[in-house]
Amino acid sequence: MAAHLGVRPVIVGLTVVAMGTSAPELAVSVMAALRGSADLALGNVVGSNIFNILFILGVSAIITPLAVAHKLVRVEVPLMIGTSALVVVLVRDGAIGVGEGVVLCGLLVAYIAFSVFGARRSKLAQNELGGVSGGTGRHLGQASLWRQVVFIVVGLVLLILGSRWLLAGTVDLARALGLSRHVVGLTIVAAGTSLPEVATSIVAAVRGERDIAIGNVVGSNIFNVLGGLGLAGALAPGGIQVSEKAISYDIPVMIAASLVCLPIFFTRYCISRWEGLLLLGYYCAYVSFLILDATGHRALPDFTFLMSAIVLPLAVLVIAISVARHIVGNYLQKASSARGIGKKGTDS
Repeated sequence: MAAHLGVRPVIVGLTVVAMGTSAPELAVSVMAALRGSADLALGNVVGSNIFNILFILGVSAIITPLAVAHKLVRVEVPLMIGTSALVVVLVRDGAIGVGEGVVLCGLLVAYIAFSVFGARRSKLAQNELGGVSGGTGRHLGQASLWRQVVFIVVGLVLLILGSRWLLAGTVDLARALGLSRHVVGLTIVAAGTSLPEVATSIVAAVRGERDIAIGNVVGSNIFNVLGGLGLAGALAPGGIQVSEKAISYDIPVMIAASLVCLPIFFTRYCISRWEGLLLLGYYCAYVSFLILDATGHRALPDFTFLMSAIVLPLAVLVIAISVARHIVGNYLQKASSARGIGKKGTDS
């Protein structure tokens, strides 16, 4: 329909597609908040963002090294980190109130406007440089147009029904397993609602569209926080109550996962296979900790010591060495180029 209305494909990708892959998180979080399961609403968004970065990018990079666009490192990743850090500010009083939810929704509108404006400006610049006229999209016949309307309506109805069924099944599953709804939201529900991102990123990686695999994850994470938490907080009676464990552990893990993107993306503007393995390994460790903690397993203290004293510092050291090598390599390359230009000038 967007193409029929003459909207450029790049703008459709930045808005409609990004919102579409985040629609399950939004629907489940809003439904959970309206039904009084605020812990599930928050766990779904936080868990989905962690899953998107550590699992989806990890698996996609293992399939094929992922190219990172320079604009992503300069603009979108800092925005993702900023929205994740904003959650810490909003939950400092133990809740995301109605007013704070409205603020998040306002920021979502601003982000969409910023993306559309940037896409239009970039497209206009390309047209001026290349002499390409902007297309008006394909024209749909009356029957085909109504078919698209039916697809949209049916899709929205199924999305609402699916969110209700997933929510009801999750609550029953949490009771059967003896786990809290917050933990189930961080794991099972988060993975389930992130399936569109899984499909989009992995298929993009297989087809060689490696920048799409990363852009889809980063854009979806921004939409999850601003749209999912924003609408849930604005519509839920009394807002979303946030547990102490979420404030002290789960939200910091989400921020840490967002922060780790900068050094990994910055080195050669690529996510290599070993970095993908690192991301995937940390997701497995995170889920293992949640399960051990929820069940009170006796191995939890040893596992926590192993991760905090050995594995995490080692990973930080490896990433730091990789960044340092990248910076030194760039410096030496520029110095060599400068010497070459100077020598050429002297010979002339």
